[in-house]
Amino acid sequence: MEGPLWTERHAPGLEELPQADLRRSLRRALAEPMNLVVHGPAGAGKTAAVRALTRVAHENPDADRIEINVADFFELSKKEVGNDPRFARFIDSKRRRNSSKADLINHVLKESASYSPVAGAYKTVVLDNAEGMREDFQQALRRVMEQYHETTQFVIVTRRPSALIAPIRSRCFPVPVRAPTTDEVVAVLERLVEREGVPFEREGLEYVAGAAGGDLREAILGAQTTAESEGEVTMEAAYDTLSAVRTDERVEEMLDDAEAGAFTDARSTLDDLLVDEGYSGAELLDTLVSVAQSRYSGDDLAAVHRLAGEVDMDLTEGTNDRLHLSHLLARLGEQTAE
Repeated sequence: MEGPLWTERHAPGLEELPQADLRRSLRRALAEPMNLVVHGPAGAGKTAAVRALTRVAHENPDADRIEINVADFFELSKKEVGNDPRFARFIDSKRRRNSSKADLINHVLKESASYSPVAGAYKTVVLDNAEGMREDFQQALRRVMEQYHETTQFVIVTRRPSALIAPIRSRCFPVPVRAPTTDEVVAVLERLVEREGVPFEREGLEYVAGAAGGDLREAILGAQTTAESEGEVTMEAAYDTLSAVRTDERVEEMLDDAEAGAFTDARSTLDDLLVDEGYSGAELLDTLVSVAQSRYSGDDLAAVHRLAGEVDMDLTEGTNDRLHLSHLLARLGEQTAE
């Protein structure tokens, strides 16, 4: 992507959220601040909606909105939690040395909630991707919610509200976020391409929206990719661009399987691309080399180019495309295993 993502540059305001029912729920939360569980499928716009809410709720949202990505939190090691610049203000050197990872996480949570709002009567702590919260962390969260309820609003964002313990669910107002309809996604995309000054056809926007399957984030990225690649979002431009993107993703998947030694899966993907998608061996080889250039470097990349050159020569002889590309995948798997 060239420059900032459209999802960031055109972050929606509260009234620009595509789902009318979501707008109504968030207006209620503005009128009567409360803890929230914002839940719905991936890409439906949950995090964007919460940020839109806080921009209206707080005079200084950058200071009075604290975001913690729970998935990142628990994947970090103790050392990484202690040294993470996002949490450095909460953790002194003594605590960093003497505390367990669980203690550090709980301490960050408590300190995040205990700070006084910069402006206004309360601040908002957002716990994103919260389906990964362990039960002991949820119990600690429950206690913090009780202790700081007067000055801190907690917003828990998750794909699976059932993963939350009952005491937390009972302390939060549920805000369901459904996947937007195709028409709602098209309306969002039309607003963005007009702001960007990108020529478009409605059929092109509809294709992008349909290909995203209700994932608003994916649709916006698809429109931006098409605009940057083709200079417009028409049906033809969207089809060509998004087909290439999907092919790159399938080739990435194929290489992942080859490197892991799962050659049956890698060859199955290869068959799908050759037979079902109708790509020629030469086209797939070009895509594989393009993907490899962003995936490998140094000797590994040189080896890929050498193998690709050998396969390209075999393909020009008009023999079996599947055979030669399968051989390339097997050689790549052997190379990465060394």
